[in-house]
Amino acid sequence: MPATVVALHLSKSSRAPLVAVPHVSAVLETGLEGDRHARRHSRRQVLVVEEEVLNEFGLAHGAIREQVTVRGLALDGLVLGARLRVGGALLEVAGPCDPCARMDELRPGLQRSLEGRRGRFVRVVQAGSFAVGDAIQVEPPA
Repeated sequence: MPATVVALHLSKSSRAPLVAVPHVSAVLETGLEGDRHARRHSRRQVLVVEEEVLNEFGLAHGAIREQVTVRGLALDGLVLGARLRVGGALLEVAGPCDPCARMDELRPGLQRSLEGRRGRFVRVVQAGSFAVGDAIQVEPPA
C-alpha cells in the first residue's frame, strides 16, 4: 500500500480545537503556514502520526497544534534524518514523539501510542505545499 496523507489539522487560535484543512503550505524555518504557532525562525516542528493512533484514541482539543496524519507508513521504522517528500515539500524526521511537547494535555491512550513511537516530529527542509491524498515518498538521510 502506498503511503499517503489522510488528514491535515491546524490550530488557528489559542485553545481552539484543531481545524481540518484540505491542504497546507510548509514554510522553511516556520512550520505549517496558518498554524497559530508558526513564526519565522522558530524551527517549529510538525507532528506526523499514523492513522490508527487517531482512529483508536482521538485527540484532546488543541493539544497538538500542527498535525499530519498518514496511512501506510510505519513511523517507528523511520530513522532520525530520514526525509519525507510529499507534494512540493520535503520534511526531515527530527525525532520520536517522546517526550512530546505538551504531552500532559493528551488523552492517556494517545500518549501511550505516541510514546510507542507511532508519531514522529519532522521539520521543514524544503518549502512547498501538499494536500490530503498526496503520496509520501521516504528518502534516506542526506
